[in-house]
Amino acid sequence: MALDAARHGALPEGMSAAAIILAAGMGTRMRSPRPKVMHPLGGRPMIRHLLAATQARFGRVVVVVGPDMPELEAAVAPHEVAVQRERLGTAHAALAAMPLLGGHAGDVAVLYGDNPLITEATMGRLLAARAEADLVLLAMRPADPARYGRVITRTDGMVERIVEWAEADEAERAVGLCNAGVVCAGAQDLARWLAAVRNDNAKGEYYLGDVVALARAEGRRVGFVEAPEAELRGINSKAELAIAEAELQAAMRAAALDAGVTMTAPETVFLCHDTRLGADVVVEPHVVFGPGVSVEAGAVIRAFSHLESCVVKREAIIGPYARLRPGTVVEARAHVGNFVELKATTLGEDAKANHLAYLGDASIGAGANIGAGTITCNYDGVHKHRTEIGADAFIGSNTALVAPVTVGARALVGAGSVITSSVPDDALAIARGRQTVFGGRGFKGKKGASRSDDHGAQGRGSPDRPAAPKEQI
Repeated sequence: MALDAARHGALPEGMSAAAIILAAGMGTRMRSPRPKVMHPLGGRPMIRHLLAATQARFGRVVVVVGPDMPELEAAVAPHEVAVQRERLGTAHAALAAMPLLGGHAGDVAVLYGDNPLITEATMGRLLAARAEADLVLLAMRPADPARYGRVITRTDGMVERIVEWAEADEAERAVGLCNAGVVCAGAQDLARWLAAVRNDNAKGEYYLGDVVALARAEGRRVGFVEAPEAELRGINSKAELAIAEAELQAAMRAAALDAGVTMTAPETVFLCHDTRLGADVVVEPHVVFGPGVSVEAGAVIRAFSHLESCVVKREAIIGPYARLRPGTVVEARAHVGNFVELKATTLGEDAKANHLAYLGDASIGAGANIGAGTITCNYDGVHKHRTEIGADAFIGSNTALVAPVTVGARALVGAGSVITSSVPDDALAIARGRQTVFGGRGFKGKKGASRSDDHGAQGRGSPDRPAAPKEQI
């Protein structure tokens, strides 16, 4: 039977355990120059998922990287890094980390960077199981067990051996329990077993799984903890990355629904690892949440909106077809309508920008109304500049606000204006050319106009009867 100590919910005493994360592989099946574990999953590199879980259970974490992986080394900081100079197998990679743990007397778990979805709870069970065994494995029962090594157990439920697929007979292949590769043991035992692993196999590599045979040869007890396949499935290709993304998204959507979020078509909503949605938030179809989004209770995110690194306060309404970029804060009950983009902007309480606007590097006061087509001209080609709009100001449609500029509280800006200097409180500002209307034949009376054009001009004037002057508006 699987080991499942009752104390698995508690943190290891004194956080005395250490973790080694193997992340030196380039992942050639990814068809990318980026290290495999740096590919994004749920809005952050997959290695960051594993680090977040290990930090809660392990006092020390050492990440094994390959040479010339500065991007990966930066991503795992401030954790310790060991470099595997030659890629000679998983046991060889784990052994490269042991000198950094030379004085460590507690347990050591060896994890894989391309298994990013192992949960903190599963790690807790792995560590707790060490009370009953000298070496503990993680195992799973995959839907398609082909090619996985089989975990062969004894009558008492302890592990007898690991049999690789290629070497398994028919009876062994019928076993559904498969080795996930993760191991945990005391530091001294693990170091000794790793050093004893041989590479007399077809690939000439040192395999981590061989420590099971070494432990059994010493008469040690080897146990296992069973975990869901979704946590332990490796990610080695873009196709497998897409499968993992779908599973992670499904889990995050389910958690949001359980927390009281309304989603009318949850399968079309994409969340991030750190998306925060308050109770009774409504999310319509085809919404994308990038990293760093917080939405407070009662807010509505309408269809086809895109949000990243922003805060939406209570009862605000976003979209449809809105974009909130980093640094944006939408205050309570404010409205951001269709085809409106905000960047590094605060939209005050009850303020509205309902149609076709770009508001960047701006502060907009409570109750202000931003007309359709309003643009904050915030970039001069070198620097960004701010626009300040006071409370209850009214910005007419098709207005360009050339930053830096301030529009005072309760000020009114006429439609079509280009505002280049500040507008005081309670003032009216109009900055546009005066309309001029000329009577007469207009375009229909021009030389060379066709007969059909003349016929089509009935009621609007003809060469024999000039049109009435257009009423000025």
